[in-house]
Amino acid sequence: MVENRPFLTFLTHAVLIIGVLFLCFPVWMALVASTHGPEALSSSPIPLWFGDRAWENYSQLLVGGLPEAGGVPIGSMMFNSLIMALVITFGKIAISIISAYAIVYFQFPFRMGFFWMIFITLMLPVEVRILPTFDVVVKMGMLNTYAGLTVPLIASATATFLFRQFFLTIPDELVEAARIDRAGPLRFFWDILLPLSRTNIAALFIILFIYGWNQYLWPLLITTDESLYTVVMGIQRMVNSGESLPVWHYIMGTAVLAMIPPVIVVVAMQKLFVKGLVESEK
Repeated sequence: MVENRPFLTFLTHAVLIIGVLFLCFPVWMALVASTHGPEALSSSPIPLWFGDRAWENYSQLLVGGLPEAGGVPIGSMMFNSLIMALVITFGKIAISIISAYAIVYFQFPFRMGFFWMIFITLMLPVEVRILPTFDVVVKMGMLNTYAGLTVPLIASATATFLFRQFFLTIPDELVEAARIDRAGPLRFFWDILLPLSRTNIAALFIILFIYGWNQYLWPLLITTDESLYTVVMGIQRMVNSGESLPVWHYIMGTAVLAMIPPVIVVVAMQKLFVKGLVESEK
C-alpha cells in the first residue's frame, strides 16, 4: 500500500508545476512577442504581456506575406506543410501496414530476408542517403512538386516493424476462425486486422504527422519555387534575413502558427495515442 505523505505530495506537485512553467514559458514569450511591434522587442525590458498589434501582425503573416519569407503568405506555407505531413503520414501507414501484413501472414521465398532488408534501412536516414535520393528525384522530374516533397519520405521501417510486432500478438485462433468463415485475405485484413490496429495507427499518425510537419532539410533541397515553401522554411528565411535585423514579432507569430496543427492533432488523438503505446487490443 502506498503511504499518503502530505509533504511528498506537495513536493511532487511543486516539481511538476515548475517543470510545466519551464516548458510553457518559451511558448508564452513567443505568443506575447507576436502581439507587439518590432520596437518593443528591441528595447529592454522585453514585455511579458500582450500588446495591441496581434490582429495586424497575424493578418500580415497569413494573407499579406513578408519579403523576408520570399513574399509568400504564411497561410500558403502552412498549407504546403499540411499537404506534406498528411501525404507522408498516410503513405507511411498504408505501405507499412500492408508490408507487415504480407510478412506475417503470407509464406513466400526470402520472406524474413525482405523484412531484415527493410529493418536495416533504419540505419540509413534521409540525411545519409540524401545525395542519391536527390539524384533520383531530379532524374524523375519531381523537383518543385508535391510528389518530390513527399514520395521519397513515405517508406518507414519503424512503422513496418511496429505493425509486424503487433500482428504477431494476434492469436492463431482468430486466423483459423476467419478461415472457417471463408474470409479471404482482403476481408481478413479489412474487417479484422484494421479495426484491431486502430490504436496503433493513431499513435503512429501523431508521430509521423509531426515528423512530416517539421521536415526542413529535404524541402530546402527539393524546392526552389517559393510557392512550395513550407512553414519551417519560412521561419528559417525570416531568421536569416541577411544584413537586415530579424523581424522577431513576425518570427514569433509564425512559430505560434506552426505549432497549432501538431497541437490539434495531439490533443484530438491523445487517448488513442496512449492506448496505442501501452495496450494491445485484441
